[in-house]
Amino acid sequence: MNQELLIQSIAKRVPLTADDEKTIGGVLKPRRLKKKTFLHQEGEVQQQVAFINSGCLRSYSIDKNGTEHILQFAPAGWWIADMQSFLNATPSALNIDAIEDSEISLISQADLEALYRAIPAIERYFRILSERALATFQQRLIDALSLTAAERYTNFCRRYPSLIQTLPQKYIASYIGITPEFMSKMLSQPMKKGS
Repeated sequence: MNQELLIQSIAKRVPLTADDEKTIGGVLKPRRLKKKTFLHQEGEVQQQVAFINSGCLRSYSIDKNGTEHILQFAPAGWWIADMQSFLNATPSALNIDAIEDSEISLISQADLEALYRAIPAIERYFRILSERALATFQQRLIDALSLTAAERYTNFCRRYPSLIQTLPQKYIASYIGITPEFMSKMLSQPMKKGS
């Protein structure tokens, strides 16, 4: 399985030598997931983080009424995991599955710790990603608390233009916190200027 996208992602943020690239490649566990196949299910302990080489995954929880709440989409070039479960070795509250046929690279916590020691720049790479993820989640929370559904949809389209064309409408509705029925109704009405 091709690891080029992962190496490019890392090299874009921190310098890597040819030996570093070999070391990284040595700990990656390639995996293919068919559409609708789980990488991880609620209640399991998340053992690995996943980098998406191709395809798209999502993480979500299911409430007591059976409603899905999508926390993240992970298209090619992104990472995905239940970090609470991964870092604390606790049962996960999230499901992670493939939205489309996908190829991923998995790294266990032990291998990630070994990479941090062998290649200090990897720790910096993940710090940069963590900081960006935290900023994104903070903005998403602010949006959820202060914006209308139409404004949240517009922001989603602006932030993730490649996903808007490929994701089912019901997934986008779940991500922005509305029902698919409300989203259909909202999209059938003309959007106000500035929304």
